[in-house]
Amino acid sequence: MAREGWGLLLAFLLLTLLSAYWEGWAWSAVFGLLTLMIAGFFRDPDRTPPQEPGAVLAPADGRVVAAGPAREGGSAIRIFLSPLDVHINRAPVSGRITRTEYTKGRFLAAYKDAASDLNEKNALDIRALSGENFRVVQIAGVLARRIVCWCKAGDELRAGDRIGLIQFGSRTDLHLPSGYEPCVRAGEKVRGGETVVARALPK
Repeated sequence: MAREGWGLLLAFLLLTLLSAYWEGWAWSAVFGLLTLMIAGFFRDPDRTPPQEPGAVLAPADGRVVAAGPAREGGSAIRIFLSPLDVHINRAPVSGRITRTEYTKGRFLAAYKDAASDLNEKNALDIRALSGENFRVVQIAGVLARRIVCWCKAGDELRAGDRIGLIQFGSRTDLHLPSGYEPCVRAGEKVRGGETVVARALPK
């Protein structure tokens, strides 16, 4: 379980016990259900990244809402995370973080295209061992009110390493450099740190 969830979990567990003592089973059941939901949202399962040369891994669990050319150049894969998905973000490739950039913004529904430009977000540039630059963008959604990044510029990462999370519904975008092509399509479900979402094109 992600450390950011322990405070909420203990608070709702306490409310569950207190309501059972003072109010009876009805309110206790409500707070108990909320406690289980908090535990489910902040779950942090281990993942086993595939060892495939030239493979790029999904930076998050969720449903692909777009995969293809990006107006910034190269390609982009956009993944929508529902409140039921694991919300841990992971490194898509091995390399070094060269920059992080937090931008304040709005809280539009994360599946909308405009969310990329208008919503609150945090971007991480990762220089892969092969020299190319990959960008992971954590984007807040309607329910999300906190983006958490556990990394900083200069940190070395392995593909599949945890880099942060976004609380309560969000989106994670992955920008690919030229020479890489998405191998997933809109509508597909992916698992962060395990699903191969792009591969290097033959040279």
